Amino acid sequence: MKIAILDAKTLGDEIDLSGFNKFGEVEIYDITLPEKRIERIKDKDIIVTNKVVIDKEVMDNAPNLKLICVAATGTNNVDLEYAQKKGIAVTNVAGYSTNSVVQHTFAMLFYLLENLKYYDEYVKSSQYSKSPIFTHIGKPFWEIAGRRWGIIGLGSIGRKVARVAREFGCDVVYYSTSGIKRKEEFPEVDLDTLLSTSDIVSIHAPLNEKTKNLITYEKIQLMKMNAILLNLGRGGIINEEDLAKALNDDLIYAAGLDVLEKEPIDPNNPLLKVKDKDRLLITPHIAWTSFEARERLVNEIIKNIEAFLEGKERNRVI
Repeated sequence: MKIAILDAKTLGDEIDLSGFNKFGEVEIYDITLPEKRIERIKDKDIIVTNKVVIDKEVMDNAPNLKLICVAATGTNNVDLEYAQKKGIAVTNVAGYSTNSVVQHTFAMLFYLLENLKYYDEYVKSSQYSKSPIFTHIGKPFWEIAGRRWGIIGLGSIGRKVARVAREFGCDVVYYSTSGIKRKEEFPEVDLDTLLSTSDIVSIHAPLNEKTKNLITYEKIQLMKMNAILLNLGRGGIINEEDLAKALNDDLIYAAGLDVLEKEPIDPNNPLLKVKDKDRLLITPHIAWTSFEARERLVNEIIKNIEAFLEGKERNRVI
């Protein structure tokens, strides 16, 4: 088998990729620009892609291609319909990053809620060393116990965030973006009720026609002035221009984003011009990237290849 890993840099330099060698000849590329796709894939039997787009043009120029392994859960970078027509199997990996994303959700919350940047800088600037008292309450914060946590998208990640939040003593409610009715351990409410009654709102939903621009300026106006809004789902669910305006207008206390509509961030993104930068935390799509999550991801891809070669159905999208 001839295998190409097209964007290995998205998996991290410290992740061992030697497990792919047992399948045959492996070529590893840190990144693959659009104009390099056909050249690198044309003679391959199997390719591994995280975000490199595999479309009709690429597949038509890869006569030996039998399997596309998506190094992620979402498969929007692959033309699934055309792959099916060509008889090319596609696999993905689900659930590998749940613990990592849940952990990052709470890391973002506490960083914002407890003003950790402010307090760290207060000590390191030598102001604390000159204090006449042992403590400093320059920016008060509140406990999340007894507060309402609203979750948008109660999938595997949202559900685990809900359970952890409940252990902290939160009153948890959720809004289903799919509209599918299920028996859940948490009460379901409509979106406006969730936004208007929650102290913390976290998004763990996919981006689709139902969630695109779900959170606009008008929706943020419903929220409490002390509320914290977190997006660990997909960029585009929150209208970024509206969020920047809402923060500048003091509609909510703070926001934390790990995902953006365009990644990497556009240098002209209005979020980069928010007046009070301490009230906005943006991380570069890293919630999924704990070392353990990336190890699980690679191991699952290897198992997907093994299953495909043995003629078994495992994590097959088509």
